[in-house]
Amino acid sequence: MAKNKTTETENSVTDFINTVDSEAKRNDAFELVKIMTETTGLKPKMWGPSIIGFGSYHYKYATGHEGDAPLAAFSPRKAATTVYFYLPEEQREELFSKLGKHKVSKACIYITKLADIDTEILKKIISLSIEYTQNLYPSK
Repeated sequence: MAKNKTTETENSVTDFINTVDSEAKRNDAFELVKIMTETTGLKPKMWGPSIIGFGSYHYKYATGHEGDAPLAAFSPRKAATTVYFYLPEEQREELFSKLGKHKVSKACIYITKLADIDTEILKKIISLSIEYTQNLYPSK
């Protein structure tokens, strides 16, 4: 079975954020670290070369594929900052309608500027995502 590429590392979160080209994206990344630290109560860690994660859980799919992933995470990408989440369909519409200017896919929220969104709604999304993930994959 293939090994996961995105694993927790000992690399410095601050050093990584300081390599982000855009000053605005760097500032947003430092602010997201604060928001996620407050919301999760967990310290940020690097996952792979470019994802900042908080906490972790172990998953195992019906296919047998298993691994570890961060409970909450984001990455300051060039086009947009990507916030990763895991929510059931029935919770998505209401939350995302109140979030502000963003794009969303199945498991990612794409934010151009943190100032364009309601960070209180983002905190709620993060908290609910962690709760949902922990219910799906309880720790042993």
